Amino acid sequence: MNRIIAIACSTGGPKALQKLIPSLNSNLNCPVLIVQHMPDGFTKTLAERLDSLTDIKVSEAEDGEIIEDNHIYIAKAGFHLKVAFKNGHHRIVLEDGELREGVKPCANYMYESLSDSRYDEIICIVLTGMGSDGTEGIINLNKKKKIKVIVQDKDTSVVHGMPGSILKTDLVCTESHIEEIGKEIKKLMEE
Repeated sequence: MNRIIAIACSTGGPKALQKLIPSLNSNLNCPVLIVQHMPDGFTKTLAERLDSLTDIKVSEAEDGEIIEDNHIYIAKAGFHLKVAFKNGHHRIVLEDGELREGVKPCANYMYESLSDSRYDEIICIVLTGMGSDGTEGIINLNKKKKIKVIVQDKDTSVVHGMPGSILKTDLVCTESHIEEIGKEIKKLMEE
């Protein structure tokens, strides 16, 4: 199956990602997109740190690059990350648009852009963070695509706003301890 994993996180996200990313199997056979709310200059450092913790390639996303399996792309601070299918490939699109949910990058844009992708299934993961970024995007994505949603539990979230917001919908498959999310992803991918 043609899948992609799309992760949204904010406050407490870097620490959560340092636990989640090393637990992912190096043979994911799908790409991973991450929108982490951070100021300019910090997403490149985060990508380098995560890259040192796993044998999966982790990098700051670049506009126009082809999205490849077994590669983790982190949205560049100050730009919205979207996915577009161009010239036979899914590609990263970085847009300098208005703030949404008070942030840029905003996960809602990432999720909504996947509505027009050629991925058969999107595994949406919402980790610790303030506010409700991700909820509206996942609700809209669900209207057009097959999705599975995993959220970080309250006990391991620094702030449970973002996971708590999507939990209020009926779209969540699993609420999980941060240390168990990697296993939950594996289970979903085996279904």
